[in-house]
Amino acid sequence: MNFVFPQFLFALAAVSIPVIIHLFNFRRFKKVYFPDIRFLKEVKQQTRNRNRLKHLLILLARIFAVSFLVLAFAQPYIPANINNASSGTQAVSVYVDNSFSMENVSKEGMLLDEAKKMAREIALAHSQTDLFQLLTNDFEGKHQRLVNREEFLTMLDEIKISPAVKTLSEISSRQSDLLIKSDAKNKKAFIISDFQRSISDFEKIQADTIVKSILLPVTANRQNNLYIDSCWFESPVHQLNQAEIINVRIKNHSDNNLENVPVKLFLNNQQKTPSSFSIEPNGSKTVQLSFVLREPGIQQGRIEVTDFPVTYDDKFYFSYTIAKNILVACISPSPASVSKEEEQSAKPIQSLFGKDSLFVLNTQDENKIDYSSLAHQQVIVLADLKSISSGLAQELNRFVTNGGSLVVFPSSEADTGSYKSFLSSFGTNYYLRKDTSGTKVDWVNYESDIFKGVFEKRGENLDLPVVHTHYELSHSSRTSEEIILKMKNGASFFSKYSFMKGKIYLSAVPLNESQSNFAKHAIFVPLLYKIAMSSQLQSELFYTIGLDNSIPVMAHLTGENVFKIKGENNFEIIPESKMNDLQSTLFVHDQVKNAGNYNLLDGTETISGISFNYNRKESDLSWYSPDELISLCEKTGLRNFSLIEAGNGDVTKLLADISQGKKLWKWCVVLVLLSLAAETLLIRLWK
Repeated sequence: MNFVFPQFLFALAAVSIPVIIHLFNFRRFKKVYFPDIRFLKEVKQQTRNRNRLKHLLILLARIFAVSFLVLAFAQPYIPANINNASSGTQAVSVYVDNSFSMENVSKEGMLLDEAKKMAREIALAHSQTDLFQLLTNDFEGKHQRLVNREEFLTMLDEIKISPAVKTLSEISSRQSDLLIKSDAKNKKAFIISDFQRSISDFEKIQADTIVKSILLPVTANRQNNLYIDSCWFESPVHQLNQAEIINVRIKNHSDNNLENVPVKLFLNNQQKTPSSFSIEPNGSKTVQLSFVLREPGIQQGRIEVTDFPVTYDDKFYFSYTIAKNILVACISPSPASVSKEEEQSAKPIQSLFGKDSLFVLNTQDENKIDYSSLAHQQVIVLADLKSISSGLAQELNRFVTNGGSLVVFPSSEADTGSYKSFLSSFGTNYYLRKDTSGTKVDWVNYESDIFKGVFEKRGENLDLPVVHTHYELSHSSRTSEEIILKMKNGASFFSKYSFMKGKIYLSAVPLNESQSNFAKHAIFVPLLYKIAMSSQLQSELFYTIGLDNSIPVMAHLTGENVFKIKGENNFEIIPESKMNDLQSTLFVHDQVKNAGNYNLLDGTETISGISFNYNRKESDLSWYSPDELISLCEKTGLRNFSLIEAGNGDVTKLLADISQGKKLWKWCVVLVLLSLAAETLLIRLWK
């Protein structure tokens, strides 16, 4: 027990006054005459014993009255936690969790409102001369300073639900950074949150003995939440007038079995075929939604489920583009430098892509290449080139790096050294030597994306290309080779490689008919067609708000144009952009706050759609109980951390007990009154 004014304890010497009065009682006794001495002795003996007991009790009552009166002036108190007891000017940081999980409700209402109420009571429990910091998940600049109590309460009223997500280690670090710089002697940090498991990384918190941290948990009535976690397409290739299948992952964080829950798909604000699903308790379900597109261009979608009370994760947005045309370039030898047989090598490419309105074919002579046009192509086919010049190799490397697809058909008289130097830059296998022994293709990689939906049946007696002469390819386990077609001798006939953002396809045979019947075989058309279709550069279906997203854009600004992102309600921002080779990269930072579908503009021209979704980290509503929080603090050695369970109690009173201790002066006053009452009763009633 401690005293606010211990100097008053010297007044306990006043206890000697009733003692002195008791010892020197000068009251004269009245003489009583009795006829018989026997009766006088008996009465005298009884009166003396009773008076002695009565006087002792009165003395004790007076001693207690004086003692408790002195103690009341000394103001005794018992600190609720000796480590948290403090006095003097204080710097106080209060974190109010305003993440989406605080939309949940408790007996007192929405968790955010309860947290704001606690923060207000914390401020009122401190002196007006104390300084305060208000911190939220937004980490706004105005919250990075200490203010007086009135300004703190004003900012507290402005707090709203935010999509930002911060971990406890980030919060604690931000609080400590500001408080350590303060000149105040006493520094305290309060963390008001629902303490979700997903953000409570106690093991990463740096213990700081200078700052005393106090946890104040708010608890919702339930942890139930049904939400859309993600979505993706069944196939990366999008085609008009063909069924598209989008997979939607839905999670159920509850102990309830949900049946026939409706899910809706909107595309360009038009609802497609609705569906429903059933999901087990605490389970995950992938729902497939099918639709057909009739028009090319920007496609912006939205998927919806219905859930309460946490609703921010009930909608999921995505965007993608179906190009009106696919640009294909074919680079072939100059007619003057090849034989008549080799001169016809580009004809299969021209027949396939030149007669289909979906493709725009650009054929170029190897001696008259328009290098500036290569960057705009989506597929480039090298048809029977004898060698690869250094200039062409450099442009093709840049083309593949930025996401283009390159198909290589070597010449029957290829300079293998030139091809080796060129292909090695991509980390692929390369041509070694000719093999003139006849063979045949006898294996098809049905699992490859290239052949998805091509074969109705898978059989062993397929009619596959015949090979008269082919090039042997090097073998390296370090490449990203995916064999599409294989010959009987085990060698690769057609392979796929990944490099940076692009793809490279190597054929072991030329397009020349004397080497193989591949160019006239039925498998040639779907193979090249699917390669071209899969070459459509697709940006991410969606981005997550709050993350440091980098958005690649295959567009070239002209003049004084800038990239813009536009949305509903006149929302418009200019993101940071950086140019790297032929590609721009945009950085949105924290400028986008609301989930939804947006348009990306190059000046005034809309070039693509872009979608943002809220971070699903908050969707798992499971939290730590107060006992678990205390246990985590002990395990991680956070001795400067303590916890207050406010419940329905007065936070102001609880904090006063912590900062000033349990005040006992009122009890002392009560005991003084009881002692005086006891003295009065003894004097008046004891005859």
